[in-house]
Amino acid sequence: MMMKRIGAWMLLALLTLVGEWYGRCYGCLEEERIGLLEIQSLIDPYRISLRDWVDGSNCCEWGWIECDNTTRRVIQLSLFHIRDKSLGDWVLNASLFQPFKELRSLYLEGNGLVGCLENEGFEVLSSKLRELDLSFNRFNNDKSILSCFNGNLSTLKSLDLSYNHLTAGSGFKVLSSRLKKLENLHLSGNQYNDTVFPSLTGFSSLKSLDLSYNELIAGSGLKVLSSRLKKLENLHLRGNQYNDSIFPSLTGFSSLKSLDLSRNKLTGSGFEIISSHLGKLENLDLSYNTFNNSIFSHLRGLSSLRSLKLSYNEWTGSITVNGTFFNSSTLEELHLDNTSLPINFLRNIGALSALKILSVAECDLHGTLPAQGWCELKNLKQLDLARNNLGGSLPNCLGNLSSLQLLDISENHFIGNIASSPLTNILSLEFLSLSNNLFEVPISMKPFMNHSSLKFFSNENNRLVTEPAAFDHLIPKFQLVFLSLSKTTEAFHVEIPDFLYYQYNLRVLDLSHNITGMFPSWLLKNNTRLEQLYLSDNSFVGTLQLQDHPYPNMANLDISNNNMNGQIPKDICLIFPNLRIFKDG
Repeated sequence: MMMKRIGAWMLLALLTLVGEWYGRCYGCLEEERIGLLEIQSLIDPYRISLRDWVDGSNCCEWGWIECDNTTRRVIQLSLFHIRDKSLGDWVLNASLFQPFKELRSLYLEGNGLVGCLENEGFEVLSSKLRELDLSFNRFNNDKSILSCFNGNLSTLKSLDLSYNHLTAGSGFKVLSSRLKKLENLHLSGNQYNDTVFPSLTGFSSLKSLDLSYNELIAGSGLKVLSSRLKKLENLHLRGNQYNDSIFPSLTGFSSLKSLDLSRNKLTGSGFEIISSHLGKLENLDLSYNTFNNSIFSHLRGLSSLRSLKLSYNEWTGSITVNGTFFNSSTLEELHLDNTSLPINFLRNIGALSALKILSVAECDLHGTLPAQGWCELKNLKQLDLARNNLGGSLPNCLGNLSSLQLLDISENHFIGNIASSPLTNILSLEFLSLSNNLFEVPISMKPFMNHSSLKFFSNENNRLVTEPAAFDHLIPKFQLVFLSLSKTTEAFHVEIPDFLYYQYNLRVLDLSHNITGMFPSWLLKNNTRLEQLYLSDNSFVGTLQLQDHPYPNMANLDISNNNMNGQIPKDICLIFPNLRIFKDG
């Protein structure tokens, strides 16, 4: 009898384990599935955004959800702009999320939240919650925020309250006592003024603070903050009204690694005090200000700097010291777009042995590219020279940049046949834009057949050239995602290039103004993830023949101004269910 009972107990336990194992393999737990469907009925009753939340299916494969790979419990809910706007303001009952015992990240951006029900704030949730995004809602005062934090939420590390029309900030004194381990606080896009700073001093564990796009003017409030937030590493003050008086107030942030002062009213006067106090600074953004040339001599004191952004400033006077722009063994990114750089900048750029990204687009650089200076940046991975007035042939020393992944030299006056340029030897290229120059570019793409990493190729408004038939049918090693060969500088009608027969991953394809022959229906067959296809102003003949399965990604299709005949297929809306723009006239 005892053996029968033990056997029955073991069988019951086994069935229970099998049931639990099956539930977890099939998807998230049943209580969580029910909880998700309840959320759907409350915030998306017409199933507009959450239409793939269907009972009976594997909820770990539903959109907006992430499950733990082992336990199959929901660990992240990304409910960005999901709630139907016709439902009006949302007073949240946070117990709605109680079924998710392992929830770590909850994103509720843009859902019309105005507060929480009494005693039903986020403190009722899992003790494992780490990230909470409440941005782009309507928490327009301290009371509405505090209604969602009635008790301690000691595990929370990151809170985003950006773009909520918040003004006062005094409620943060209370909030800091309830969020004692908060490390990241995002308050950008509100209406805070300098009175907010004393209320923030209680967040002693804070490592990152974002107050961009508020109404901050005087830097004095930052002094109070720096004396209390000793762990702060990232400070974002972009888009406020600061002038140079802010610099002394920043000297107390001795642990700062990243500082964003872009889009203020800074000229650089007194900046030298920053470089002498913020020795750990690695990332500095000073773009969209009115700095003068003195800033460059002061930057030399920042010995740990890795990223420097000075785009959209206007220099006066020389920007070099002892004949060079800048010497640094740590700098990895340098952004100077839309500034007035001297003609010899690229020649005298300086010793930047660690530089990986150089962006000098729209800087009025002119003449030919020098063979010294910039060509010695052997670790460069991204180079943007677009929208300047550079001309001549590409120098052979460009081939020295053997690690280059992105090169944009569009909208200049470069000349020469690409087949004999140093680009043919830079096999690391992933992104290449040659558009709007005077290049000769083989339509066969033969110079790039061995560029196995190439994903993006733009060649608008250059001269396409043909090659002997011996180069036809070469199989490229690349699989492009973006290709534009449109609008060449002269009437040029050839049959579609052979290399396209071997492309299967295209998202955007533009062959306008170039091609003749039968309409290439096979392009659609080979590239099922196409999003934009432009074939206008060619000489295609035949009919528009579509495949018998849908292309859900296709948004823009232009086949206008060709010589095609026949009717547009009646089921085109079924084949392209998300088509926004269609031109066939």
